[in-house]
Amino acid sequence: MFPISDHNPTRITPYVTYALIGANVFIFLYELRLTKSLLDQFFELYAVVPSELTATLLGKPVNQPVPELLTLVTSQFLHGGYLHILGNMLFLWIFGNNIEDKLGHVKYLIFYITCGVLAALTQWFFSMQSGIPSLGASGAIAGVMGAYILRFPHARIRTLVFLGPFIVFPDIPAIFFLGIWFIQQALYGIASLNVPSNIGMESGGVAYWAHAGGFVFGAILGPLLGLFSEDSRL
Repeated sequence: MFPISDHNPTRITPYVTYALIGANVFIFLYELRLTKSLLDQFFELYAVVPSELTATLLGKPVNQPVPELLTLVTSQFLHGGYLHILGNMLFLWIFGNNIEDKLGHVKYLIFYITCGVLAALTQWFFSMQSGIPSLGASGAIAGVMGAYILRFPHARIRTLVFLGPFIVFPDIPAIFFLGIWFIQQALYGIASLNVPSNIGMESGGVAYWAHAGGFVFGAILGPLLGLFSEDSRL
């Protein structure tokens, strides 16, 4: 299933969502200019490397010019390929504007970055000694989705669904679309624990725990920041 749009109008122009999408696209275009060796170095510097974060938290030097704690933020603006960034920006475009509308611009930005940091820490918790860089906006966007399912459980999501040789476009309630997505991430995360497979970040794949963690933290932080208030505009 792939979301196409939602039937959920907003009261504001979501400037922060637009800016986040613009920043992600700009940095990705910069990545495309780099050679493979330079791109690997770029990711080593600005993505979260769990083993280096572990060393930093233990007070051990990692000899990196970029503080490892800062990569909890910088990693949110990096992507590993076209499908990675296109998928993330599609989800942010569909779900971000409504959460920005309810939280207000400033609180929404704080919410987004905080969810991304907490999502990265969730992934780190399950792979503390991994040397594989963890990157992407999906943890922060998962936080947006966690807030969305609470605030707009009955919003209709126009969805592209493949049913064998057929393609259909049903409108699915957010509680089902996002609920199924979260269950998938949690199950894949559990499946990746201590299992030699092609699932999860240990094999260079998807950081499922970052997705699941971001979703949960988004559902927690959203109400704390005024998700259900009708007065947030800043």
